[in-house]
Amino acid sequence: MKPLQYESVIPLYHQLMERLKDSIEKGHWIPGDKIPSENQLMDRFGVSRNTAKKAIEELVQEGILYRIQGKGTFVAKPKLQQSLMGFYSFSKVLKEKGLNPKDVILKIEEVKPTAKIREALQLGEDENAIEMKRLRCANNEPYILESSFIPKNLIPNMDQLKKVGDISLYDLFAQEFNIVVTRAKEAFEPVLIRSEESEYLQTEEGLPGLLLERTAYDVNGTSVEFCISIVRGDRCRFYTELT
Repeated sequence: MKPLQYESVIPLYHQLMERLKDSIEKGHWIPGDKIPSENQLMDRFGVSRNTAKKAIEELVQEGILYRIQGKGTFVAKPKLQQSLMGFYSFSKVLKEKGLNPKDVILKIEEVKPTAKIREALQLGEDENAIEMKRLRCANNEPYILESSFIPKNLIPNMDQLKKVGDISLYDLFAQEFNIVVTRAKEAFEPVLIRSEESEYLQTEEGLPGLLLERTAYDVNGTSVEFCISIVRGDRCRFYTELT
């Protein structure tokens, strides 16, 4: 790695971050490799402990590195990248990228929806929804904690939703209920992963995540699902293209 430029206006910790990222991108370190310790980085680059620590912490926050208590800091797996240019299915995206999708259903129950969910699903005051909470995994690693709310009148038998995982929810809609999802509206905002969410997602509390809210519509423009997801920021990345 190139030495740091001590006279540069770019902070030393940021320069060190870039050196570490460059080594990862060039394949000098691969996922699972242990990187040099703070002491080793201090000796190699002539920086303070605070500088070495901050550089590593920033890369951990970005999901490029991860720590194991008592063992060290390691290179993380590349993030799953998904374009927001068109309608997509998480299960199908994983399959296209050579990953094995798996859904762990945590609960399926009839609920009285909140005002926000009623508005999204265009439900009346006395209409209920079915909530299906599930953990979306890739190669048995949890990526997303998701709660789907579906108008009760669309699902004659809640047990039919237990098939989700063997097939995608939208494929089930089409095959069992003659509901064809053609578009969706999504909103994202950054959040910090909370304690209960971290247990499901097998990650640390307080790490960055994305709160994703999706409303899915059928061919008639009727909303058939409102979904609230917590997405691991260290494992997923969404992007768009501007023309």
